[in-house]
Amino acid sequence: MSHSALRREFSDLIDLDTPVERLASGFTFTEGPIWHPHDQFLLFSDMPADVRRRWDERGGVREIMKPSNKCNGMTYDANLGLVVCEHATSSLVREHNGRREILASHFEGKELNSPNDVCVRSDGSVYFSDPWYGRMAVYGIERPRQLGFQGVYRVPPGGGEPRLLVERNLFEQPNGLCFSPDERQLYVNDTVRALIRVFDVNPDGSLGPDRIFASGIRSELEPGVPDGMKCDAAGNIWVTAPGGVWVYGRGGALLGKVRVPELVANLHWGKSDWRALFMCATHSLYAVRTKIGPRVEPFMRASARTGHVASAPATAAPERASTQGALSLDPSRCALIIQDMQNDVMMEGGAFASSGSPQHAREQNVVENIRLLADACRSRGVMVIHVWFIVEPGAPGFTLNAPLFEGVIDQKAMVRGTWGAAPVAGLEPQPGDHIVEKMRMCAFEGSKLETVLKSGGRDTVIDTGAWTNMSIEHTARTAADKGYFVIVPEDCCSTMNADWHRASIEYAMQNVAAVTKASDVIAALG
Repeated sequence: MSHSALRREFSDLIDLDTPVERLASGFTFTEGPIWHPHDQFLLFSDMPADVRRRWDERGGVREIMKPSNKCNGMTYDANLGLVVCEHATSSLVREHNGRREILASHFEGKELNSPNDVCVRSDGSVYFSDPWYGRMAVYGIERPRQLGFQGVYRVPPGGGEPRLLVERNLFEQPNGLCFSPDERQLYVNDTVRALIRVFDVNPDGSLGPDRIFASGIRSELEPGVPDGMKCDAAGNIWVTAPGGVWVYGRGGALLGKVRVPELVANLHWGKSDWRALFMCATHSLYAVRTKIGPRVEPFMRASARTGHVASAPATAAPERASTQGALSLDPSRCALIIQDMQNDVMMEGGAFASSGSPQHAREQNVVENIRLLADACRSRGVMVIHVWFIVEPGAPGFTLNAPLFEGVIDQKAMVRGTWGAAPVAGLEPQPGDHIVEKMRMCAFEGSKLETVLKSGGRDTVIDTGAWTNMSIEHTARTAADKGYFVIVPEDCCSTMNADWHRASIEYAMQNVAAVTKASDVIAALG
């Protein structure tokens, strides 16, 4: 089953021939998927069966709660408390450390209809939709409604009465909702009216006037309605729809469709790299690999050791201690870039061996230093990205506007599939690492690097590799201009000789990066 691209940008999000894998089947109606970021498992609901289930790669599917109060949408808060929409109780609850806390059950003294989907903002406030599906047979418990409208609500940080955010008659059946990456917009869909509305989020958490973001999400030929909805790291909106999942760009253009064999009710990204899109689809649970991950939600930044998030907001720069220039880094916000550590660049017998590069690499012990840093980064959850300079045989589309590029052609260097283009021994990509290809000195130029960084919510770049005064310096300058905090461990870089290395490290780099050592970076990561 091939996915459908309606705009070129869709191929940046998913390969059109990527298979959709059925992980499990035999359920009644699945909903509410949510991924645990540390224990690596998926929770999902089966409302008609009144069961909550868990899936992981080792154990498959098993029941973990029955009855489940016909739970629907679920998410985690910043402390990994499970926030659950319960149809049977018309309540929004939080489960944490064996305790069950009711976050919302009434509005103006009347029972809510049936909280359906939920998301958490970085300030700790909880937003949820309240259609009346849970008062229908099968999906809930049939009973009369007490409210005469279907709303969208916010529970303030620290708790309190839910606050109605929208006009009472704006939605017929509000359902899926999600924030933009910067949390300045909230998207809410209406299942019956087959559309998505978007609201500006005011500083106090209230919503500004709405506008239609997308409409006509229906088909007479295929089953499916707007139900679950998520935002990716680049701000695209992924919503359940006829035939599977439809993806809209930030401007509202329909980019493409992910084809799924069954009607999809909800979705969520997961696995260690956040590139598995899990889809609850009627009787089955499916997954498909994507090239992009989710917007970084508060629970995704939670510390595995403490169960709490770092106190600094996602947009703040890493802290520099006032003494001795020490760093304090949040691993969940960092990415290690390993540039051009390929045989032609670094090794005796490589195309550029005569430049002196292999000798300076040995003097710097650069391969071993990067290897040790990469291992430490992986163990702490830092994203590791290998950036390789790759040309096709004959170098089609490669310009010769600089002496370095002329050397690539003259030496027939960095050709895909050759020994020279391969990574040096000891720095091969490991499971979970990312690979980015380029044909320029700067790692950002003409590559998918920034998409990869944004997909993981990374705003801190640890820049390593070859050559210090070329690729490393170019990338550091560009990253700084783009708003990233840049760290250059100088013993993880090398070039053609020590003089060129020192000139870059001691002068140019001082203005765009925090220059340090590998051991200091490892210590800063905790």
